[in-house]
Amino acid sequence: MSYDLYLSRSETGETIELAEKHQLRGGTYAVGGTTEAHLNVTWNYGRHFARVLGVSGIRTIYGLAGAESIPVLEKAIGELGDDATDNYWDATEGNAARALRDLVALAKLAPEDVWAGD
Repeated sequence: MSYDLYLSRSETGETIELAEKHQLRGGTYAVGGTTEAHLNVTWNYGRHFARVLGVSGIRTIYGLAGAESIPVLEKAIGELGDDATDNYWDATEGNAARALRDLVALAKLAPEDVWAGD
């Protein structure tokens, strides 16, 4: 199971297409990159998200513009440990923080657009 998080146009709900490809990798990813403002994140990190983002976990950013989400995500990153592993699926705080840093990177590319997901 996983979260599919994406930045979308508030008027249409369509996922944003970025001007250039990104290579951000989550539970799934596009070989060669993608222009979609999308990241798939494993539910394995859910308990860490709930601890640092509140009961709604990663869904806390749903409905926020990219720019609005950046300080929320950066605060959460600061509360997580740095025990990232080479195994994406390991439910470590460091791996959860890495996923949040990727979301910050997307938010910076589409600051006016709105987070949605699931």
